[in-house]
Amino acid sequence: MKQKSKSRIYVCHTFYHVYVSILKEMKIARESSDGEYKKADIALSSLSTDFENLGARLAKTGIFNEVIALDEKREEFFPKLAKYRKNYSNIIKHMVNRIIFTKLLPKCEEPYIKIDFKEYEDIYVFCDSDPIGYYLNYKHIHYHAVEDGLDCLKNLDDAYVANHGHFKLKAWFSRHNLIFIMNGWGKYCIDMEINDRSVVPTDCPRFVEVPRKPLEKELTSQQKRLMVQAFIEDADALLKQMQPRFEGEEFAMFLTEPHPVDEEARKRVCLDVIEKYCKGYRVLIKPHPRDMIDYVKLCPDCVVLRGRFPIEVMNMFEGLKVKRAVSILTTAMNSMDFVEEKINLGASFWDAYEEPEKHAFNKKAGLELANK
Repeated sequence: MKQKSKSRIYVCHTFYHVYVSILKEMKIARESSDGEYKKADIALSSLSTDFENLGARLAKTGIFNEVIALDEKREEFFPKLAKYRKNYSNIIKHMVNRIIFTKLLPKCEEPYIKIDFKEYEDIYVFCDSDPIGYYLNYKHIHYHAVEDGLDCLKNLDDAYVANHGHFKLKAWFSRHNLIFIMNGWGKYCIDMEINDRSVVPTDCPRFVEVPRKPLEKELTSQQKRLMVQAFIEDADALLKQMQPRFEGEEFAMFLTEPHPVDEEARKRVCLDVIEKYCKGYRVLIKPHPRDMIDYVKLCPDCVVLRGRFPIEVMNMFEGLKVKRAVSILTTAMNSMDFVEEKINLGASFWDAYEEPEKHAFNKKAGLELANK
């Protein structure tokens, strides 16, 4: 067998993925003996997130050996794939089309994926439902899957939701690499890392519980500084935004999300949440990294936190205090140590702004909705 020349690579599609990759890499650095530690590489996929200048900041910190741009393409980029995605309401024709699609998509992606993954001892892939999952299985390359967001399977396990009809049959096909199912069901997926097994309403024999909180708590002071440097261009300016204007002033924070998809509906959600849950506080708005609404214009009396970064990074600031935080479905709020009162409104809050069927994913697949 050919000797692997590189240690690890993390394939990231969001800012949060990068955050977890840094946590994992810093743990390895802490636990490695002198002279044994080999830095990992990290790949930033442009598929769903504009990372802006994050790559340059990451490279400057020296946390990773190399920061690589990954140019995955959406399936819509290849028009010839569309006919294999049609729903013919016929399980046999459906499975034949999926078999063809499973091989054809990675073939189309191959010219755009410039990384030789066979060189790495370990590959960690966040959101392997994206083309990279298909590609690695097509190339017969083993990898570790990592949950997309903190406890995200609690409300949406896409493996089940997208395949709930005849799931056992489809899982068998995926295990034999005839089709591909994400989240631990692919033939070449070694395991699927999740934060908390107790909150996931589905089951997969490859689930491995790897709690995130201990990884945060074990960071050294120097590692915390590097984490902040990686994500926040001007930490002093951010902290200045959160200073009370007078003694006794308290803050409430609203964490936005990229849902509902309709932008006007998201604006109404924001204004209604602030009106109902944030009265009497100075309001901080933390936009989701993929939420491009101009909240400074929408809410001129609120403080809109600058920069695109995972909210967990704010745990690195000593002495930071927020009285109340409100979100709809953001599980990351559970890890915000600087917040006194946490209000998670649940998916049903969106029912007033869009049809419930648009967001009751697990329920549609016959699974209990963990966050009602």
